[in-house]
Amino acid sequence: MSEASILVSGATGRTGGAAVDELLKMGKTVRAYVRTDGERAAALRQRGVEIAIGDFTDIDAIRAAMEGIRSAYFLHPIAPGIISAAACFAQAAKEAGVSAIVNMSQISAYRESASHAAQDHWISERVFDWSGVAATHLRPTFFADWLVYPHFGKEIWAKKKIEFPFENGRHAPIASNDQGRVIAHLLAKPQGHEGKVYPLYGPVEINHTEIAAEMSEVLGARIDYAPTSIAAFKERMEKLYKFPPFLVQHLVEVAQNYRDGIFSGTNDVVQTITGTPPLTVRQFIAQNRAVFT
Repeated sequence: MSEASILVSGATGRTGGAAVDELLKMGKTVRAYVRTDGERAAALRQRGVEIAIGDFTDIDAIRAAMEGIRSAYFLHPIAPGIISAAACFAQAAKEAGVSAIVNMSQISAYRESASHAAQDHWISERVFDWSGVAATHLRPTFFADWLVYPHFGKEIWAKKKIEFPFENGRHAPIASNDQGRVIAHLLAKPQGHEGKVYPLYGPVEINHTEIAAEMSEVLGARIDYAPTSIAAFKERMEKLYKFPPFLVQHLVEVAQNYRDGIFSGTNDVVQTITGTPPLTVRQFIAQNRAVFT
């Protein structure tokens, strides 16, 4: 490993994968930190991406992956272990002389959060801040991708209903690809973004009745918003989706956060950093039509 100056964790996922795509378009040499050397890693390697293997519990593997790196993207799943992972990542970056970290957090990350995951994200932000390596924290609202995730997208299309527990709350859905573009530009040119916290939003704040109307227009089939209770949603996540308890607890608490307006708002961060505006819901659904049809 000798040429890459940018490290992307989560490179086989949505935001990390989109960041890699954008960085390659920019002509950057990228190293991906992945857990296994499987088909998705092989596909990245075929595109000229260096591959480093390891996980966030192995500080030696992270340190080796950091060799020669100038800027690095940290992404941890909604799962236990993020604080220790952030500490290992930050320490490895400091030892390797990395100058900038882009950290994926979430908009509900605050000290008093009832979500264990969201509070862990907030503490992880502080770990990066203490490390002395310049960090930029990204706090996205709910992803537009919620509408096409395997569990939700198929169910929405089958029932022609969006059954989320968000009442009449509003947010500006942001596509993972738009987040990936932000990540890529921050990694490529971190100067001026050190220590910043950027909430990430799509272009238009909207409620789920309006989201359903946009989907109906694009897909040519009536889709309604049928708000459910948080308790019913929790039961569905546990019994139908078989989500792990840590994720269920998080989604239950952020559903209440959503009702309370924590996910609302919009800004021009995506366009300012990347030069291109984020996708609207209508554009996102059009790009992902195959999920439904």
